[in-house]
Amino acid sequence: MNTVSRRSFSQIVTATALAGFAPGIGPAWAQIKDLELTAPSSPGSGYDQLARTIQTVLQQEKLASGIEVKNVAGGGGTVGLAQYITGKKRGPTALIIGFALVGGVLTTKSPVSLNTLVPLARLMAEPDLIVVSSKSDIKSMADLVAKLKASPSEVRWAGGSIGGIDHVLVGLIARAVGVDASKVNFVVHAGGGEVMASVLGGHTTAALSGPEEFRSQINSGLLRPLAISSEERIPGNDVPTLKEAGVDVTLMNWRGVMGHPDLPQSETTALIEMFKTMASSASWEEALKARGWLDYYQPGPEFGPYLKEQQASVETTLKSIGMLK
Repeated sequence: MNTVSRRSFSQIVTATALAGFAPGIGPAWAQIKDLELTAPSSPGSGYDQLARTIQTVLQQEKLASGIEVKNVAGGGGTVGLAQYITGKKRGPTALIIGFALVGGVLTTKSPVSLNTLVPLARLMAEPDLIVVSSKSDIKSMADLVAKLKASPSEVRWAGGSIGGIDHVLVGLIARAVGVDASKVNFVVHAGGGEVMASVLGGHTTAALSGPEEFRSQINSGLLRPLAISSEERIPGNDVPTLKEAGVDVTLMNWRGVMGHPDLPQSETTALIEMFKTMASSASWEEALKARGWLDYYQPGPEFGPYLKEQQASVETTLKSIGMLK
């Protein structure tokens, strides 16, 4: 797992590198106009939250103007991916991607892939949190594992898309504790709200999502956190890691941005520099803290090789736990 740390302030975007961009707040700045951000999911989802956080920070830092967020849900993100790739782009544009979309492309056998896109930046990451209803007789991760071992199919897990981090994490947990992952009962939900309703209503045994999805319900006593999938405990979430709970698994849900292959090189370069500048700003640091996200910034040229590694790793994992043949 990559070490999360703050970086020194990056170089600003230079106006001379761009064509079709309006002057910004100083002679060395260029502000990107009419930027379109595509979130391949419904409003309120993780992709949507990142897109709208980017929108806010870019406006605060005066790095872009006229920013529009476009939501395209379906197929674990692959519908939005397909529309983004095939659509004609008339200006600067970026697609939000993440771990779930890597898995979604594989599990849906999507005819379009991420390989045609241009990596702009990896931006943030968050672990998965495993919770149960406070009314549940499951008091710890050890209790949940015991139930899983006793009857894998009777433990119903509420999570997001097929092949996403929730699904993969459940499979890894099963494999780590000696349970046949093909017998795991994973119940797909459209978003965090459905996951919440499912576990609170007693329709599922346990639920998985990002820590912020569950924060208010945990604070109000409605949900009981059992374990978190990070390597170490997360500040503000005093929950044992899976490793501390005796399950040798770690997994992080990362998200980033990709560019359209038809964009002129000058615009692609400008977007890479814009996200680089944004990621080192005070506004972005505050946004990460407010959302409970971890700083996982990686510039486009480095994000590309990382993405290829993730594609290979996710495919191997999905095959090993019976989600792919």
